[in-house]
Amino acid sequence: MSNNKAVSREDWFEAHKSHLAREKELTRFRDRIAAERRELPWLKIRKDYVFETEQGPKKLADLFKSKSQLIVYHFMFGPGVDYRCEGCSFLADHIDGANQHLRHHDVSLVVISRAPLAELLPYKQRMGWKFDWVSSYASDFNFDMQVSFTDKQIASGDTVYNFEQRALKSKDLPGASVFYRDEAGDIFLTFMTRARGGDPLIGAYHYLDMTPKGRNETGPYRGLMDWVRLHDEYADTSERENCCS
Repeated sequence: MSNNKAVSREDWFEAHKSHLAREKELTRFRDRIAAERRELPWLKIRKDYVFETEQGPKKLADLFKSKSQLIVYHFMFGPGVDYRCEGCSFLADHIDGANQHLRHHDVSLVVISRAPLAELLPYKQRMGWKFDWVSSYASDFNFDMQVSFTDKQIASGDTVYNFEQRALKSKDLPGASVFYRDEAGDIFLTFMTRARGGDPLIGAYHYLDMTPKGRNETGPYRGLMDWVRLHDEYADTSERENCCS
């Protein structure tokens, strides 16, 4: 990169001080949006969803464990697929660090996919992830959450994703959903985010946003698919493993 933006110390200080005001404006705006999010109406969950877990079949209520709040990340992983989503995996790499703290602040976090558990666990082991990953294979959960779609829906274009009806080709898409369980045991869907709504969960992006080149996504897709790889498939990873094996 060219260094033609270099200026005197005084000019540098004034420019960054001026920009700080914009950063603070963004922080306050983000706080207001978060407050508005907490005031959104809730939807009562009336189905008794059952999931396949490493501890056997569990209902949605069981996924809360002893917590009143549950965050679900919908990982794109359909039955029988041989593709491993780099985007979902990129986000999943950030879960375990946050989860060390969330579980101590009344939040349970679970990753849910439509593939059977026997297909999910080998990949979880390969990636070294510790979070709970369960399968919704035997339930309508993914379809009701509008992150999975039937062949009939896709063929007819009757697919709703991120609160918008649009023609989709993929049977599974990513997102996050948030639930609350009250003292009576009733469960409510309080929030869902899809598409780029998952950006705040990807800490690496926020590091990149502080750098001169930013996210530097300049390939054909203009997004993370241009450069993100599964964390054990970067070139230096394979070189290091070959060197040390």
